[in-house]
Order: sequence, then structure tokens, then C-alpha cells
Amino acid sequence: MRHYLYLVFLLFYGFAFSQNAKEKRYFVEANYFYGNILPHNNAIKHLITSHPEGILLGINRKTYGSAAWQSDYNFPDYGLSFQYQGNKNEALGNLYGLYGHYNFYFLKRNLQFRIGQGIAYSTNPYDKETNFRNFAYSTRLMPSTYFMLNYNKQHVWKGLGVQTGLLLVHHSNANVKAPNTSTNTMAFTVGLNYNFDQQEPEYTVLKDTTRFTEPLRYNVVFRGGVNESDVIGSGQYPFYVLSGYVDKRISKKSAIQFGGDFFWSLYLKEYIRYMAIAYYEKNSDPNVDYKRAGVFIGHELFVNRFTFETQLGYYVYDPAKISASFYQRLGLKFYVTRNVSAGVGLKTHAAKAEALECSLGIRL
Repeated sequence: MRHYLYLVFLLFYGFAFSQNAKEKRYFVEANYFYGNILPHNNAIKHLITSHPEGILLGINRKTYGSAAWQSDYNFPDYGLSFQYQGNKNEALGNLYGLYGHYNFYFLKRNLQFRIGQGIAYSTNPYDKETNFRNFAYSTRLMPSTYFMLNYNKQHVWKGLGVQTGLLLVHHSNANVKAPNTSTNTMAFTVGLNYNFDQQEPEYTVLKDTTRFTEPLRYNVVFRGGVNESDVIGSGQYPFYVLSGYVDKRISKKSAIQFGGDFFWSLYLKEYIRYMAIAYYEKNSDPNVDYKRAGVFIGHELFVNRFTFETQLGYYVYDPAKISASFYQRLGLKFYVTRNVSAGVGLKTHAAKAEALECSLGIRL
């Protein structure tokens, strides 16, 4: 988790300081939420005993078009948010989260969509002696993501505004340690916002009519981290992924990708041996190759120096066949320079997370 914390700090540092320093118009907000933990896995149904509720606080910096990307995305906000979630279950405990977020606007800026990524703290994670019922979280610190869709009305009265909508929060340690069935909370929100400057400046629309074009670019990415199989107490092991792909920018905002991954997951090596011993009647080979290789297609969305990656892959070499044949990757990258990026990503097999990947890439 230390590597993840360092990388998140780097991303947040760039997030906070890569913008135009002259834009200093802020608004703050306070939201109350009340909802349900979704029963996505039978292993956590015993933990859903009531309706979670909490607060979501935020500070937001506005953009007005000082850079072309701002008008391209309809002048989004960016900021920091804090969440408290009371799960109302002693075994599950409560959650505190700190996030970086972006707000995107639609329908004459009355509809606000937010995506937030950060770190959450659990007050009562799994412990085999004192809290063996909590299969949802096994670490105190874990990655967390939330999405919020709001009707957002600002400047209703003397800088004060209102907002209401829906919130979806995901808490999971991405199999850094078992158990990790995670939770997804869907909630209704209502809140207030306050603008420190009651007079809004004009938005500057920077239109670039030049057709955007860029040649094929070649990428090499090294990913790594630690994870554990679903067998509780089996131990954490490092994993390494070497990726190579070509991308093609199809617009200022988007690029498509095609490439391959090679996986060294040492937890899988131990898991194969465990399964061969524990389920000897299946006559599985404990020495089968644990390494895997896959090909993928993907999309990269550019928002200033940040990009959001989505990839769909298929294993072309997977002798052990422990997981599904298809895999997915969702990631956030920050371009430290024009050609060097650092990022974090979640590798999954459908709804089942396998690894939290920290990455360093070169784009040539």
C-alpha cells in the first residue's frame, strides 16, 4: 500500500498544481447521503443490517477557459473531497475517505457529474480472531472511487446554492490482501454549496479549427504491486506486468490502443500449488506454468495532463486457466512530461478484482 500512497500523492500534486494559478474562484459544499449497500456478493449479505448514511464535503476550483482543454470539456471544476460513511454494522465498521475529483457539467450547467478517486480508511477491518465476519475489507487503508450525479443550482441566494442527486461509492483493496469482497454503496444525496465570489466572470471559449492529427505512437509500460489469492492467510506476493502497445490519437480528447501484456504473478504460482494439494482428487498439475500473456484493445481519454484508460484483454497464453479468459483494466494516468507517465489501474475479471497496478510508462 505504501507504493500506492506515494503514487496517489504524485497524482494529486500534479492535479493541484498543473492548472493555471490565476484561477482562484472556489466554491465549497456539504452533502448528506442515505442509502443501501448493494448485495453484490453472498459473502457480505450478513453485513448489510441497516441503511448507511454519512456526509460528503468538498472544495472546488472553477475553470473559465484559460486553457483550450477547459472549453473542450465545458469548463469543469476540480478539487478535493472528504467522505464519512457510517455503515451501521459493528463488524463492517465505518469509513473515512479523501479524494481528488473532477466535476463535469451538462444541460446548461444544471446537471453535474463527478468522478472522485482517493484513499479510504476502515475503522474495523477483517481480523481472524477479533473480526472474522468482515469479509468486505481486510486492510485499514484501501483505494476508493465514487461517482455522483447531481442537479446543481448555484447562486440561489447571496452565493448560496442547492444540489441533490445520486451517489455510488466503491470501497475495495483490489486483492492487496484477502478477504476482499468489497462494498458498493448507492445513496440519495442532498446538500448546499457556497460560492466565495458572487459575480461569475465570462467563460472564454478557445476554438481551434485546425484538424488534430498525430502519427502512431509506441508505448512501453511497466506495472507492479502486491496481491494475494482469495485463500485467507495464503500470503502477499509481488507481481509484475510488462505491456507494449501502439496508440493512435483520433481527436484531441481520445486515442485508441492495441497491444499486449505479459504477466508474472507470484501469488498465482503459490495458488496453483495450493489447489493441487487441497483438491488432490482433481489431479491438477502443481507445476503448471503460472505465467500468462494477453492481447488487448483500449481507449485513452485525455483531460489536460490526466488520462483515463479502459482496456479489454484476452489471454492467449494461460496454461493454469485459474481465471476467466477475458480481463479488464481501468486506470488513471498523469503525464509527468510529454512522454513519461505514472499511474494506477485496477485489473479485473468482470466484477472480480485481481490487482491494483502501479505503472510507469514511456510514450515514443
